[in-house]
Amino acid sequence: MKRENLSAHFAVLGANVIFGLNYVIAKGIMPVWMAPRAIIFLRVTGAAAAFWLTTIWVKKEKVARADLKRMFVAAFFGVALNQILFFEGLNLTTPINASIIMVGTPILVLVMSHFIIKESVSGMKMAGILLGFSGAAFLILRNGQFSLRSDTTLGNLLVLINAASYGLFLVLVKPLMSRYRPLTVMRIVFSFGLIFVIPVTIGPFLHTDFRVIPLNIWLSIIYVVIFTTILAYLLNNYSLKKISPSANSSYIYLQPVMASLVAIAAGKDRLTLTEVLASLLIFAGVYFVNAGRRKKHLA
Repeated sequence: MKRENLSAHFAVLGANVIFGLNYVIAKGIMPVWMAPRAIIFLRVTGAAAAFWLTTIWVKKEKVARADLKRMFVAAFFGVALNQILFFEGLNLTTPINASIIMVGTPILVLVMSHFIIKESVSGMKMAGILLGFSGAAFLILRNGQFSLRSDTTLGNLLVLINAASYGLFLVLVKPLMSRYRPLTVMRIVFSFGLIFVIPVTIGPFLHTDFRVIPLNIWLSIIYVVIFTTILAYLLNNYSLKKISPSANSSYIYLQPVMASLVAIAAGKDRLTLTEVLASLLIFAGVYFVNAGRRKKHLA
C-alpha cells in the first residue's frame, strides 16, 4: 500500500475512534444541560470559525461555480440534516439503538456510490460490508438490546435518516477532494451549513442556561465541537482524497471496537471471546472492502 494511501486509512481510522466515543459523550450532555439543536449551533459555528481561521496561514483556493453548488448540497446533507437528525435522534433513543443503526451506513454508501459516482460493487466488497455489519451488531448487542419500543421509534427513524444523509455526503464530497484541499472544502461546506442551521438552532442556544453547566459537561461540549466536528470531519475528508466512499464508510464498523477497548481500559468491561470474535469479523470486513476496492483501482 502506498504511503499516502496508508495515511488516508489512518485518518479515517482516527475519525471513527472519535465518532465511536461521541455516542456516550454527547448523550451525557442532552437533554439536561443543553438541547440537541443548541449543541448543533455550537458545533457548526465553532467549526466554520475554525476553518475560516486557517485562511490566515493557508492560501484560499478558487472554487468553480459548479463545485460551489455541489458543496451547497453537501452542506445540507452532511452538516445540517446529518447533525441535527443525529443529535435529535440520539436524544430520543439509546446509544445502543443509535450505534447499531449507524453501522448500516456502509451499505447505504455502497448503493449510493454505485448510482451517483459509478463505483463498482464487487462480491468481495459486499462480503466485507456484511461481515463488518455482523461483527459490529454482535459487539453492540452484547451490552444491551436493540429496542423498537414506541418511545424510541421516532429517535430510531431520525438516526436512520441521518445515516442515509451522512452516506450521501461522503459520496457528494468524494469528487471534490480530488480538486481541492480538505480545508477548502470544509470551510465552504460548513459556511453553507451555518446558513442552514442558524434558523433552527439559534433559539435553543439562546435559551440555554450556561451558568449551571458543570466543568465535566463543558469538557464534553469541547470534545463534541473540536474533536467530533472539526477534527473528525477534516480527517474523514482527507481520507476521501485517496480512498473510495465505501472504503471510508466501512471503518464505521470499528467504532464499537474502540468503545469496547476504552471500556476495558477503564475497568468497566472485560475482554471475552465475544469481543474477540466480533472484532475479527469487523477487521475481516474492513479488509475485504479495501481489497475489493484495490482490485477495481478505486484508490
